[in-house]
Amino acid sequence: MSETHSLLAAARRTVETYLELSMVPDPEGAARHIAPGFRLIFTGGRTFTSPADSAAFNARRYKWVKKRFLRTDAAFDETTGEVRVFNTGYLYGEWPDGTAFETNRYIDIFTVRDGLIVESQVWNDSAEILLDRHGLAEAPL
Repeated sequence: MSETHSLLAAARRTVETYLELSMVPDPEGAARHIAPGFRLIFTGGRTFTSPADSAAFNARRYKWVKKRFLRTDAAFDETTGEVRVFNTGYLYGEWPDGTAFETNRYIDIFTVRDGLIVESQVWNDSAEILLDRHGLAEAPL
């Protein structure tokens, strides 16, 4: 196995472990996989600095939420030596009113340096789904 292949595999494991711990939620366990200066950028540009921040945000947006992973891909950036990890799938859970959902698409893009996550960008359909539920969507979903 090449050094790059090993680096990519390790970065994918780090990200999936972080995500699994985040879903428990276990923000302290997830925090073991982030680097000092970590930035978590949510849909809409909200920036957090810890897994506990995102867990608190999610607790207000969802009654509960989990991720069903479809793919985790990684690419090595030869210029920086960092690894970009892309995890995509579906969010499932319940909105605060108890309405279930299961087809909320997401993609999380991670930057991993020296085995730790330095940045995560989170994109999902939640805002569009909420706009639609309140009759504010520009087009049907």
